[in-house]
Amino acid sequence: MKGDYNYAGFETRAIHAGQAPDPTTGAVSVPIYQTSTYAQEEVGKHKGYEYSRTHNPTRTALEECIASLEGGAGTYGLAFATGMAAITNVMYLARPGDRVLLSDDVYGGTFRLFARILTNYGIDYELVDLSDLEKAAGKLTKATKFVWLETPTNPWLKVIDIRQTAELAHSIGAKLIVDNTFASPYLQRPLELGADVVIHSATKYLGGHSDVVNGLLVTKDQELRDKLAFHQNATGATPGPFDCWLVLRGIKTLPIRMRAHSENGLLVAKFLQAHPKVERVLYPGLPEHPQHDLARSQMSGFGGMVSFIAKGGYEAALEIVRRTTVFTLAESLGGVESLIEHPGAMTHASLAGSPIEMHPALVRLSVGIETTADLLKDLEQALG
Repeated sequence: MKGDYNYAGFETRAIHAGQAPDPTTGAVSVPIYQTSTYAQEEVGKHKGYEYSRTHNPTRTALEECIASLEGGAGTYGLAFATGMAAITNVMYLARPGDRVLLSDDVYGGTFRLFARILTNYGIDYELVDLSDLEKAAGKLTKATKFVWLETPTNPWLKVIDIRQTAELAHSIGAKLIVDNTFASPYLQRPLELGADVVIHSATKYLGGHSDVVNGLLVTKDQELRDKLAFHQNATGATPGPFDCWLVLRGIKTLPIRMRAHSENGLLVAKFLQAHPKVERVLYPGLPEHPQHDLARSQMSGFGGMVSFIAKGGYEAALEIVRRTTVFTLAESLGGVESLIEHPGAMTHASLAGSPIEMHPALVRLSVGIETTADLLKDLEQALG
């Protein structure tokens, strides 16, 4: 659906885009239209809704809101049951023999989809470090249909130049797909930099409260949107209205949450950088990060994701994640509460034995919006 809300301010659009007061009751919050079907005046004559797998008013509100936040007027959003459902629906555009240039640092579930499912249907992929575009250019072939990346990446937090990667992909007629989950549209808008499709696991920062699972796609290309919408309906990978409502509720506070995540993230990264039991800190907001200047140029902040390598190897990393108390040991990210995990044994376990297997001492933090001093105190005692 078109994200055509007229006001320019991001905060205003997060609260109002697609979310006008209900015309029947005046309800300020978008109603949860908990219905499977809709009455028709006569055959083929209805109010825009026939069946909730195809359309639902609560889902429409979410789709219009994310379209407005990612690209403004002329942008289209589609909602899915999960982030992986959104990714899978993009790949229904591919055909046997097509090839995907895949960033060598992606979420383990994304890699698993390509490596263990899509290859069974004749869709090829190649892992490449997309932070080195000269190297990536040499991997493009006539069969390349998509260039696929996350930025910042998960969990190594590399930053990839979206504009230059888009130019590279378009030079051979390929589409650039950008997973914008870590940054959210508040910190980064890939469509403005040339991406063709933006993906979100709305489970993360958009929902923001660890209480919903949801996925989103956004594009400015109407033909592409229509194909993706057909897949959305035909495969039935759609979210329920309550889940859509939860994401809408979360988006209303996205700007203030992302500012708080970014502030705490930087302070945590600096603390870890100075700690004697930390070998290396990965955070785009640190001047020492190899793509710090690029991050400053294409992002408006650095977010709340911080990774680090613990001195002492695998056992030391496991001990750290076991000992925290404010940081909860759990998968996922992007909620108001701080989380800690061991990617190699948890979110990225599917990479074991692959060329991009996780470092055994890598720890990933999703830094929440708690009191900063409490977060630092917790990490101090866990490292100690």
